[in-house]
Amino acid sequence: MITRLVKMTFLPNETEAFQKIFSENKDRIAAFEGCEQVELKRDVNSPNIFFTISRWRSEADLENYRNSDLFKSVWSKTKVLFEEKAEAWSLK
Repeated sequence: MITRLVKMTFLPNETEAFQKIFSENKDRIAAFEGCEQVELKRDVNSPNIFFTISRWRSEADLENYRNSDLFKSVWSKTKVLFEEKAEAWSLK
C-alpha cells in the first residue's frame, strides 16, 4: 500500500476553482485501477493550502495513474492555479 500526499498552495482567488476541479474528478480518480481512497484536506490556518491524500495498492498503480490521460487532464487544469510549486511524497 502506498499513500500519496500532495501539498498544493493556490493563488488565494483560485481556491474555489480548484475545489470545483477536485469535486468534478474525485470519483473518477477513486475509480482508477489500484486507487483505494482519495480525499482532500484544507489547511486550518492557510485557506489557500490544500492536501490530497490518496492510497494506492502499489507504486505501479500510482505510476499508471500519473501517466494516464485522467491525471494529465486534471493536473493541467490544476497547476495553472498554483501560487507555489506543489510538493509530493509517497509513503509506506
